[in-house]
Amino acid sequence: MSDVTTPVTRDTVTVPVGRPEYSAVEVGAALPTQRFPVNRETLVRYAGASGDFNPIHWNERFARDVGLPDVIAHGMFTMAEAVRVVTDWTGDPGAVVEYGVRFTKPVVVPDDGVGAMVEVSGKVAAKDDEERTVRVDLTAVCDGRKVLGMARAVVRLP
Repeated sequence: MSDVTTPVTRDTVTVPVGRPEYSAVEVGAALPTQRFPVNRETLVRYAGASGDFNPIHWNERFARDVGLPDVIAHGMFTMAEAVRVVTDWTGDPGAVVEYGVRFTKPVVVPDDGVGAMVEVSGKVAAKDDEERTVRVDLTAVCDGRKVLGMARAVVRLP
């Protein structure tokens, strides 16, 4: 893990880590990729925190009966994990002024003691000099399938 003052280099583009300054951020810069494990315990904990006890998130038989391959992660959980790439990069969750995604594929979470792994990468796609905002496009993949589409966060930087 890198110190928040140390730049991280990915794909030959150096990205400031911690509290990036607007002027130092370039369009095309990649944010550090992160991987998030998801297992059945994670889903039970999220259900308790969110109040979303839909059986597709914990009951394998029910999930299969409604046409799913297995239990799936909560969409809002997946969305929250994905934006962590941005909030970890900025060092300030309050810097996010806009965030949205489309759910394209479910994150299937098998009951095998391992679960699933979601990998999230981000890239600076645009800058707005007037607002001092940066748009970050995110890509979230699980088992080789894109699970979020049009995942975009707008952050205001100092």
